[in-house]
Amino acid sequence: MSATSHIINHPSFGRLPADRVIIFDTTLRDGEQSPGFSMNLAEKLRMAEALAALGVDVMEAGFPVASRGDFDSVHQIAQHTKGAVICALARSGGAKDIAAAGEALAPAERKRIHNFISTSPLHMKYKLRMEPETVLDLITTGNTAARNLTDDVEWSAEDGSRTEPDFLCRCVEAAIKAGATTINIPDTVGYATPEDMERIFSMLLARVPGADQVIFSAHNHNDLGLGVANTLASVRGGARQIECTINGIGERAGNAALEEIVMALRTRHDQYPFTTGIHTESLLKVSRMLATITSFDVQPNKAIVGRNAFAHESGIHQDGVLKNAATYEIMTPESVGWTRSSLIMGKHSGRAAFRDKLKALGYGDLDDAKLNDAFARFKDLADKKKAVYDEDIVALVMMKCAITSISGLAPSA
Repeated sequence: MSATSHIINHPSFGRLPADRVIIFDTTLRDGEQSPGFSMNLAEKLRMAEALAALGVDVMEAGFPVASRGDFDSVHQIAQHTKGAVICALARSGGAKDIAAAGEALAPAERKRIHNFISTSPLHMKYKLRMEPETVLDLITTGNTAARNLTDDVEWSAEDGSRTEPDFLCRCVEAAIKAGATTINIPDTVGYATPEDMERIFSMLLARVPGADQVIFSAHNHNDLGLGVANTLASVRGGARQIECTINGIGERAGNAALEEIVMALRTRHDQYPFTTGIHTESLLKVSRMLATITSFDVQPNKAIVGRNAFAHESGIHQDGVLKNAATYEIMTPESVGWTRSSLIMGKHSGRAAFRDKLKALGYGDLDDAKLNDAFARFKDLADKKKAVYDEDIVALVMMKCAITSISGLAPSA
């Protein structure tokens, strides 16, 4: 897809510039399938409002045929959440699935039915127990039925990354002819490499009739820790929709993380000259809201939203950050919702960070002798504790001041 091409007359986005990447958030559907991560209706509505405010383009709200609760969640989100396209999942071979999705989405200002079927030899033989020609027929049937209910239809080739290229081309062509306007090629089990994903999308765009008239989408799982890398490679190959979740939640090892993808596109614009509609300053807030709702906090060293993402303990790093934050920070904390960098005081901290901390605590007027003495006692304490808190440092300084005062009152020999 050239830099000047456009997606023509997409029902939800119209003429879409080739450098615009659509963010499809599936936190409420694929993310909620994580063991222990289920949300009730009120919690889903809160998350839906937060995701809409964040600027996601498409929000996959659930799988309506799965349960009455899922149906009600999709219906309520469709009724109350504005700003994003509301999407519901359905199986291509399930007439009831597609009817339930259409009914649940009825109140939405903009709606999408997302239907899927497996296409890999492994899935067709052991999961579906279907012949390839039957799968092709169901792709046509499913997308035709969905298109009768909404103009915005997405089709996914489940286990697409392990599907034979010639058959995948046939499947995609069938979906486009039946009315799909978005084609998703998932790496369902997290097996692919970045080279695989770039090659798949490049191939489909080159070989499938009508490929220039639809949006291609990437949905990458993180089983080998390659979810974000595979997603960025998919964009290089021509995908213009990214399917992702807040905090990377999802089945097994999770999905590609929304916050990591968006900030990679923004930070390395020289390598990925694409834009999104995400308000990045709200990333931390939405991440923390999800963690609170699910009672699953993110790991401390999680990129972008982990509490150590902008924290520094190494004395060399702290000295660099104090002189110029860009020495060790490739983006500003404020750009994703943090208020500032954090200099963690511990055994690796240096004199420059200690002096800066004393200044912040109101002890910036200590002379060199007092500073050196306090710093030596700080290092002794840091060897015994994992972290030294502000109260500890104040106590060290006050202890020295008290000793000095007593010494000054003591009679001379």
